[in-house]
Amino acid sequence: MRAADPACDKVLLVQAELDGELDAAAAAALSAHRATCPVCEAAAAELTRARALIDPAALRERMPQDVRARILASVAAVAPAREPPQISLPRSGVWQRWFSLFGSFGLGAACTVAIASLLIAPRGPSVAEQIVASHIRALQPGHLEDVASTDQHTVKPWFDGRIDFAPPVKDLAAEQFPLKGGRLDYIAGRPVAALVYQHRKHVIDLFIWPGQTGPTSPGSAERQGYNIVHWSESGMTLWAVSDLGAKELREFADDWQRLP
Repeated sequence: MRAADPACDKVLLVQAELDGELDAAAAAALSAHRATCPVCEAAAAELTRARALIDPAALRERMPQDVRARILASVAAVAPAREPPQISLPRSGVWQRWFSLFGSFGLGAACTVAIASLLIAPRGPSVAEQIVASHIRALQPGHLEDVASTDQHTVKPWFDGRIDFAPPVKDLAAEQFPLKGGRLDYIAGRPVAALVYQHRKHVIDLFIWPGQTGPTSPGSAERQGYNIVHWSESGMTLWAVSDLGAKELREFADDWQRLP
């Protein structure tokens, strides 16, 4: 808004009126004043035009997936482990009788409580369930690839600086599983690389992250109608998921392991 005209000391109230900061009496008085004051009326018109030019949607921007993954990983890495409070109880008088009684059956009671806790405590989603959930989310429009390319030499360098490891990327076009691109995802409490392959009209997501075990043969699973194959090689854990048939997805895993 232009500088206030010294000829009118009420022009600064125009902004307050548009922001809803005036009570009913003050707003009514200012409205009556504006009807006879060209300075305040012009200020109100100018502020109204300025507001109309502002697009609220343009003031918000969706956080990139790789930035979100890095933030979550950093938070998980520095989150302090919570220790149960230490409770000190006097062991004299009535407490001695309680501790003596507990000693006769305390071990059995403790075992019972531990078993009950395991049975009652809620379980988080398994890795296989997380894999399927991430695959389903990625199938939504605009979520499948952060980098779209059929060239492994384009996809592999894209991950540099976005995750803390270098995922292997292989070209399986000759085996009828062409590479389509890649993206960042979040599985098992850490950022992972997700490579996108295709077989006819079927999408295959291959999730990769560092593993602690040696090479293993592919194992299979099925969740919510999606087939899963997982294995380890070269210090990496790999999980492939697709609506492909179990046999074809296993062929994909075999081809991946066979190629250098």
